Amino acid sequence: MRILIVSDTHGFSDNLIKVLKRIGEPDMLLHAGDSSGEDEYIRSLVHCPVKMVLGNNDYSMKLKYEEEFEVEGYNFLLTHGHRDHVYFGTDRLMYKAMERGVQVVVFGHTHIPMIEYDEDNDIYCVNPGSISLPRQSGRKPSYMICDIDKDGEIHFSINYLE
Repeated sequence: MRILIVSDTHGFSDNLIKVLKRIGEPDMLLHAGDSSGEDEYIRSLVHCPVKMVLGNNDYSMKLKYEEEFEVEGYNFLLTHGHRDHVYFGTDRLMYKAMERGVQVVVFGHTHIPMIEYDEDNDIYCVNPGSISLPRQSGRKPSYMICDIDKDGEIHFSINYLE
């Protein structure tokens, strides 16, 4: 199972199209908010299941602030993160994950990619950064691939467009 994870496209989907040409059709696409009204357009770019949530810059869209779902035995929580104050860290997201029995939290909002793993609670907290408006050092547009291999092990990689 190969999952493409993006966030914070802010109405600029050209880089998403480049990523899809590079990696091919994923088995699932997750968008962690701030699509800025392009939710239907983004869905039209792929033929796989798409999960999307509202970000702090999404208005008049029929999306939820959070989505919980299961993929190959892993419980996911998809959120933008702004309501959990992610600029101050992931503690609130980790606590929410523990409370709900979630193993993977996907969020955006900071425009900075990261993979955090809590060994004690077996929880991943991941952010693909922004594919359109990056803020990390070097400012390269970023996205994430989540692979669940044939043994059921989950792997995450941060990838950059040049």
